[in-house]
Amino acid sequence: MTITTCSLPDDALLQKYRHTPACDTAPTYTDCYTVRITGNVTLADYIYAFYTSWLFRLERRILQYLVHKPSTDHVARELADGTIQSFAAWQVEARTSTQLLMCDFLGRTRSWFMVEALSETGKSLTVLRFGSAVVPKVSKDSGRTRTGLAYRVLLPFHRLYSRLLFRAALSRLRRTATEVRDQD
Repeated sequence: MTITTCSLPDDALLQKYRHTPACDTAPTYTDCYTVRITGNVTLADYIYAFYTSWLFRLERRILQYLVHKPSTDHVARELADGTIQSFAAWQVEARTSTQLLMCDFLGRTRSWFMVEALSETGKSLTVLRFGSAVVPKVSKDSGRTRTGLAYRVLLPFHRLYSRLLFRAALSRLRRTATEVRDQD
């Protein structure tokens, strides 16, 4: 299973961050990764797998201690099922039946998830997409956006970490699907 970089679909909830107003001096960074997998994966299963993957559990632990934003797998399930609007350091910004857009508590990053069911030659497939946006700070004085040194230095790490998070979620989805098949 190969993760590839792709363009944001036209209907992506993350699309609004792709376009930068003309007065901005610092554009918003957006990315989009995709993979096709065999079987039907719901948005809820994808979200749950992402937020309960081994790598994200590590991030959750760090957030618990650094910014006092604890979370549990149970709360991740509630988020995935759409019964709550916040999880750890994120709030739901927008949601559809096939997409979820989350905003961090500082308003600087967005995480976006999308599922698309396909059928090819009688096989069920799901296209999973994961993207993010890193939004520059807005100057209180001028109203213009600006990026700091940390933004520019950490962007390569952000790209790598996004791929690692996506891969960890895919691994969790595969493991969960195997466990369900073994129970049948």
